[in-house]
Amino acid sequence: MHAYAIQDSKGMVKLDAMENPHRLPPELQDALGKRLGALALNRYPDGRVNDLRVALAAHAGMPEGFGIMLGNGSDELIALLSMACDVPANAGQARPVVLAPTPGFVMYAMSAQLQGLEFVGVPLTSDFALDEAAMLEAIARHEPAIVYLAYPNNPTANLWDAGAMARIIDAAGAAGSIVAIDEAYQPFSSCTYLDTVRANPAEHAHVLLMRTMSKFGLAGVRIGYMLGQRELIAHIDKVRPPYNISVLNYECALFALEHQEVFAAQAADIRAQRAILLEALRAMDGVKAWDSDANMILVRIEGAGPRAQTVFDALKTRSVLVKNVSKMHPLLANCLRLTVGAAQENQQLLNALRESL
Repeated sequence: MHAYAIQDSKGMVKLDAMENPHRLPPELQDALGKRLGALALNRYPDGRVNDLRVALAAHAGMPEGFGIMLGNGSDELIALLSMACDVPANAGQARPVVLAPTPGFVMYAMSAQLQGLEFVGVPLTSDFALDEAAMLEAIARHEPAIVYLAYPNNPTANLWDAGAMARIIDAAGAAGSIVAIDEAYQPFSSCTYLDTVRANPAEHAHVLLMRTMSKFGLAGVRIGYMLGQRELIAHIDKVRPPYNISVLNYECALFALEHQEVFAAQAADIRAQRAILLEALRAMDGVKAWDSDANMILVRIEGAGPRAQTVFDALKTRSVLVKNVSKMHPLLANCLRLTVGAAQENQQLLNALRESL
């Protein structure tokens, strides 16, 4: 194993981590600074964290009968879900299984393995769609404790077919699995699976829906949240460490929700920039760009040899930092993941990419 690495981005156009490129307007910076400065930092977090639960439930449109759990980013929620499902096996039984399509978010596998659970990855098709038959077969064979479905997926940025999603979720329920639908990139997506859950909550009692405020525009604040049937959430909440959300974190999150129209406008700008970036990438020779429902675009650098690494290095020499995902999975051969930035950043990326190619 190796520790999670963060690339050095000093002096770079930073387009490697799917962050919102927009900062708070100056007047909101001043207001937030005064608000945080007045907090009782000498005290542990208090009942104000429940105000954030209520505000996020309203923001998401949480269904009746559901509960909400907060985490220090989605990463902590994924780790706690693995911990909650790590139940002792009877003699001769295998450890619980965590199952997810691959390539996908690396923390699904890492959190399972760190907890001592078995991780089973089911490869996507060559065009990054769910392999429905393989998923159904794997669910039937392994009866996993958890099935992860990222919607949209990271790093491929696409949404799954609705029919395939429904059949996989039904099969997982029949196998006794929890389905965790990860909607980290929901602010940039054309749809949400929560609409399906809300329309028929009884059939989705085994479904958890995760979101994060990182893509909302607060990557540095570290707030993730998970919605699900109230009793199921209560069981997972038993393994949550006390005071896992700091007073600074929850006050920043509450402040952002009070000004959510600012962040909605930022997300709209990112979606518009994504369309401009996609059009420009598809006009380039030697680049294949896939459709995106997130604030990232997956591209393949065409040609013989380790083209992705060569272009990645050339971009760095031009002070543009992206993510080289070409070695994450065989399906991602010669692929780079580009975060959608602000207009000027995207133009710098395009200029550097043309020169690098």
